Amino acid sequence: MENNINEFNEYAEILKAMGHPARLCILKGILKTGGCNVTHIQDCLNLPQSTISQHIQKLKTAGIIEGVRSGLEITYTLKNEQVLNIIRSLYPQEDL
Repeated sequence: MENNINEFNEYAEILKAMGHPARLCILKGILKTGGCNVTHIQDCLNLPQSTISQHIQKLKTAGIIEGVRSGLEITYTLKNEQVLNIIRSLYPQEDL
């Protein structure tokens, strides 16, 4: 077994960033819709916009999602294919 500590660190950072119920819900919602904005996420989670923004920033910093601006709106999409596989394994009964 080859031990590449950098690879383990990368995966650990991704899992840490995903390791909050609101962030898992955000990621699942992004996958279900193909991309969504903060307003849509806020409506689904019923959390303040500032809280949603903090969670989004964590996911962006970890390289999990990215935002594309169109006018005043930013649509967030999944950027990391590994996360797609993780979310799909957590929700195998859903079409994501």
